[in-house]
Amino acid sequence: MSGTVRSDKETNERVRSRRRTGSRRSEQRAVDGLLLLDKPIGRTSNAVLQQVRRLFRARKAGHTGSLDPLATGMLPLCFGHATKLSAYLLDADKTYRVTARFGARTDTADADGQIVAESPVTSIDRAALETAMSGFRGEIRQVPPMYSALKKDGKRLYELARRGQEVEREARPVTIHEFEIETWDPEQPVLLVRCSKGTYVRTLVEDLAAAAGTLGHVAALRRLSVDPFPPEDLVTIEELEAAAERDQAELDGYLRAMDGAIEDWPAVYLDSDQSYYLRRGNPVHAQAAGDPGLVRLYDADKRFLGVGEVLRDGRLAPKRLFVDAG
Repeated sequence: MSGTVRSDKETNERVRSRRRTGSRRSEQRAVDGLLLLDKPIGRTSNAVLQQVRRLFRARKAGHTGSLDPLATGMLPLCFGHATKLSAYLLDADKTYRVTARFGARTDTADADGQIVAESPVTSIDRAALETAMSGFRGEIRQVPPMYSALKKDGKRLYELARRGQEVEREARPVTIHEFEIETWDPEQPVLLVRCSKGTYVRTLVEDLAAAAGTLGHVAALRRLSVDPFPPEDLVTIEELEAAAERDQAELDGYLRAMDGAIEDWPAVYLDSDQSYYLRRGNPVHAQAAGDPGLVRLYDADKRFLGVGEVLRDGRLAPKRLFVDAG
């Protein structure tokens, strides 16, 4: 879900934060690890990222898969070397709890937008909705919304949408692994969605409403999980601020190991010779490498080295390493 509108309040906060922290830039430090943030409602993913980055005084940080200001829930943040793993998290499946509101369509497809059309919902019952939902499971094709961060001729779609422009968008394949009713209500049902990367839940709700014979938009959205992370152990900004006030070590205790981002991949442990040559960019023979594909790499001391790739000839090649060649 891509960010849409940045509020004046948020912009002012960014300006004040820059003034407060301008003199502290020299205090930035190397921080490596992952953080599972519980994103608050009403703020962009980048705004909360920058706030958390300042708390950690981290030189480098990024988020993996933005959430709209309306949305809350799991937003994995990557610090330092962990940012090199962010692309793999962007490819991960995600699970959402979404409250749909039937009977109205908005210009942004969520409650942050303006209602542009209304339709009765008297014909929708649970059986009819479940029948409509069955057509959206598996691989489907979605037309991205105009209020999205995708680009057309170098311009963000949401920039064009704010000017009242609408351009043709090509439908893209996405996969809906699970799509169920969690709480039934004829006007505002709560739905559970587990989907592939690139899925716009706002578009899914709009298309579902159309299939059920009405209009719809997202009233509330919470991201429950990003594979491979479970839905537990999220940390709020308030918890991070309190920890930062008490002790830097306590704040750092919220960080997870970098390899947690790919913990469901096969692991390969190398001896000292294999590590030596691999760290210099040379493929090595490793009997325990397994089938072709991406793997986690560890040295003889079980230190995480980075990402490797098992080639078709059985050799193991470096893909993305997080240690130097020393």
